[in-house]
Amino acid sequence: MQDRDVVVVGSGPNGLAAAIALARAGLSVLVVEGADTIGGGARSAALTLPGFTHDVCSSVYPMGASSPFLRTLPLDRFGLEWLHPPVPFAHPLDGGTAAACHNAIDDTAAGLGADGDAYRRLIAPLAQAADGLFADLLGPPFTIPRHPLAALRFGLPGLRSGRGFAEAYFKTREARALWAGVAAHAVIPLESRPGAAVALMLTLAAHAHGWPVARGGAQAVSDALAGYLRSLGGEVETGRRVKSLADLPPAKAVLFDTSPRQLVAITGDALPGRYVRRLGKYRHGPGVFKVDWALSGSVPWTAEVCRGAGTVHVGGTLDEISAAERAPFDGKNVEKPFVLFVQPTVADPSRAPAGKHVGWGYCHVPNGSTEDVLDRIEAQVERFAPGFRDLIIGRHVMNTTAMERHNPNYVGGDISGGVTDLWQLFTRPVAALDPYRTPNPRLYLCSSSTPPGGGVHGMCGWGAARSVLRRLGVRG
Repeated sequence: MQDRDVVVVGSGPNGLAAAIALARAGLSVLVVEGADTIGGGARSAALTLPGFTHDVCSSVYPMGASSPFLRTLPLDRFGLEWLHPPVPFAHPLDGGTAAACHNAIDDTAAGLGADGDAYRRLIAPLAQAADGLFADLLGPPFTIPRHPLAALRFGLPGLRSGRGFAEAYFKTREARALWAGVAAHAVIPLESRPGAAVALMLTLAAHAHGWPVARGGAQAVSDALAGYLRSLGGEVETGRRVKSLADLPPAKAVLFDTSPRQLVAITGDALPGRYVRRLGKYRHGPGVFKVDWALSGSVPWTAEVCRGAGTVHVGGTLDEISAAERAPFDGKNVEKPFVLFVQPTVADPSRAPAGKHVGWGYCHVPNGSTEDVLDRIEAQVERFAPGFRDLIIGRHVMNTTAMERHNPNYVGGDISGGVTDLWQLFTRPVAALDPYRTPNPRLYLCSSSTPPGGGVHGMCGWGAARSVLRRLGVRG
């Protein structure tokens, strides 16, 4: 096997981002992928009927469009086009009302009634400093912020729990529900910190760069990254399972876009036992139960604003979502789960035949759960969109086992790469000043199990690449 400067195991967005950063520095890079298609959590497939394109996991990219690293790449030259729905996200409530996050802060505030001024006072100053905040908050940990005043303004409310923030800043059920829905993306109980930070980050992204989808599907994101990498001289091999380091060509450094569990399985005794035991304490959070639908028409949301939203947070009030998000951590499923619902064809009609639509929804379930919650998910959507079930002409279901089979990084169905509570946010995968580097100077971790965590932003890969370049003495 031909020697390379660097080998990257796994072609998810972080693995490809790391490979690009290293190739831009002049290193020879090989990406090795076990599946037949690249992309990890950013892949598309015809899961239901001919002519319908579904995103198997990630689909909406607020942090992709806002990523301090991905925004420096000429991905449009390699086929990536962001498409924006009229409304980034919306939150229906019983009685036909809804709250919504619009691209414009004033439009969002106008729909929040008595809480409009509070929303504007909180979000407007942060939105003005959004790109600087993203650079500081998504960069490697333990570095001095370049925008300290904005970071402080963000950090004080951001350290609250999602529920604590909603109750402290808002009074109306609409504003509190809207915040609860976006805070649930943290995949921690709404009473846990720092759920507010995740909600703030995603809300700022909506106002700064939107919550877009990729034209043609999530695969376009991965294909564009791989196309740019190849233009830099990098190589990508698919269908090549890596079971041990012996399966890889000699290299100065090997980066793993994998879970800590896979890192240990592949590297064997190349890592010291003490470090392996520390990795063994890494915690994975709830899994997901996901449904993809082929639909004969657009979703008949009772609240009109939801019909133009790319993402709809389905779960009702703050109290209902709090109960639903707490249950998986207690090993339970609830009758009325919080459903993260995406309707990509609102922005990208090319994914379905004329007049038809695709949609998907998932709810959080206990890690490794195989309980069938399909009826509960569809009942929740039907609750706010009567007649939804009548539109279903095709359906594809994945429980936590199927999710992990699709992508081994999703341990027990955990698509976030591990719990992102206050402790593990700063100790991914272990407490270390350089969390990407292992005790073996050749081996690195670059997946979402490293800072800053889950999301298609490539920043975990970028951080790991910087660590490699420092060790090799190469200027990036």
